[in-house]
Amino acid sequence: MALSPRSRCLILLCLTAVHCGHAALQQSCMDKHQVVGVLRQMEKFLKGQEIRFTEALRIMKSKLASLQNSVSKLPQADQSAAPTTCPSLQPPAHGTKFGSKHFVGHEVHFTCSQGYQLVGSSTRVCRDNGTWSGVGAVCKDISECASNPCQNGGTCVEGTNQYKCTCPQDWSGSHCQHRTQTAPPEWSVMNDPAFSRRPRCAQVNQAQHCSCDAGFHMSGTSDNSICQDVNECEVYRHDQGGKLCVHECVNVPGSYHCSCPSGYKLLPDGRSCEDVDECLSQKHNCSRGTCINTGGGFRCANPECPRAHGNTSYVKTSPFQCERNPCPMGSRSCHLAPKTVSFHYLSLPSNLQTPATLFRMATAAAPGRTGPDSLRFGIAGGNSRGIFVMQRSDRQTGELILVQQLRGPQEVSVDVEMSEYAERSFQAKHVARVQVLVSSYNF
Repeated sequence: MALSPRSRCLILLCLTAVHCGHAALQQSCMDKHQVVGVLRQMEKFLKGQEIRFTEALRIMKSKLASLQNSVSKLPQADQSAAPTTCPSLQPPAHGTKFGSKHFVGHEVHFTCSQGYQLVGSSTRVCRDNGTWSGVGAVCKDISECASNPCQNGGTCVEGTNQYKCTCPQDWSGSHCQHRTQTAPPEWSVMNDPAFSRRPRCAQVNQAQHCSCDAGFHMSGTSDNSICQDVNECEVYRHDQGGKLCVHECVNVPGSYHCSCPSGYKLLPDGRSCEDVDECLSQKHNCSRGTCINTGGGFRCANPECPRAHGNTSYVKTSPFQCERNPCPMGSRSCHLAPKTVSFHYLSLPSNLQTPATLFRMATAAAPGRTGPDSLRFGIAGGNSRGIFVMQRSDRQTGELILVQQLRGPQEVSVDVEMSEYAERSFQAKHVARVQVLVSSYNF
C-alpha cells in the first residue's frame, strides 16, 4: 500500500508542530486517530517492501547457485590449468630418446646406436586423450653378414659391429678372395726391382750370415736370398686391425709416408690430416660474397633475402641476415611472416658420430625492454628424411641435433624457426636457414 504525497506531508508537519509547540501548526494537523491510522498504513507498506526485497534476494541467490553448478559441469577450457600428460616413455635398448616433455602436443623422438636399426615409430606425439601416437620403438641389431661378404664358400661369423670370414682350405684373405698357394704375402712387395735389395752377408766362423736393412725382409733360399720391401701399410692393417695413416698410406722402399687429400695438410705427427682454411689464409677467389671454409675447400656465399610477397618485403641488414620491413596496419599475413631470416653454413666431416648438436637458437631482449615470456622451436622445412631433431635445452634456447649419419660429399638444408609469445599471444617469428656441407672425409 502506497501513501499519497499529501498524507506524507501532513504527518511530517504534525510531528514538527508537536515537537516544537507551534499552536498554528497543531490546529491545522490531523487529529490523533488520523495520525495513528496513517502510521499503521506506513508500517504495512514498509513490511511489504521488506518481504518483496527478501524474496527477490532469495531468488537471486538461487539463480546464482544454479549458474555456478552449470559452469562447473562444462569442459575445462582454462589454458592455465594443469594440461593433460602422457605416460613417460623410456628410450629403447641400444637407442636414445630426445624430448622430455609429456604434455599434450609435445613430441618425443627415438634413434638407434650405430649397428642397430629402428623398428617402430621414430616420432610420437602426446594426444588429447593422454596416449601417445604411433607404436613403440625397438632397436634391432643389423646383421653384418646379411650382405654375404665371404667369397668362395667362406663362413661369415658375426661380431660386435664387425664380422670375420672363416675360409675353406686353399682360400685366404679377409673375404676368402685369394687362393692360398698363389696369393703373395699381403705385407711384401714382390716383382718390383725398386723394392728389392741385395742382402749384406759376412763370413762368421766359416759360416755365411746375411741380413737386410730396416724396412726389408729376407726372401728366397739360403744360397739365393734377396731382401724384399716390407709394406708397412699392410703390416699395420693386419696386425693392428686399423690404418697406419688417417687418410692414405704410401709405401716406399724400406719405409712409408702418409698423404692427405687436396685441401688438407699433414700434421706434425706424420699420420693425421687437417683441413686448410682457405678463407683465413686468403687462398680463395671470392670477389663477390663471403668466403665460407668447408672440408677440403671453400664456398663463396652471398644469400639473398626472401622475395617480396603481398605486403611482406625484406631488407638485407648484414651479409647473412635479412629483416622484415614494417608491416602495414591490419596486415595479418605480414605480421605472421618471419621478422628476421638468418643464414648459417656448417661444415661437417663425413659419417659424423650421432647424436650431435649442430646449432643453437635463442632470443635476447633489447636493453630496457622485457623479452617474450615463452618461446616455441620447430623445424619449418628441409627435414623430409628425419635427419634432424629440434629440442629445447633451456627456457630461452633451442638446439638443432643431427640424429642420422651423413655420408659426404653432400649438402643438406634445414629451416629452423623460433616463435615468441607474450601472455599466450603471438609476437614474432624468426627463421634460421642452416646449410650443412658434408665433406668427403671423416677428419
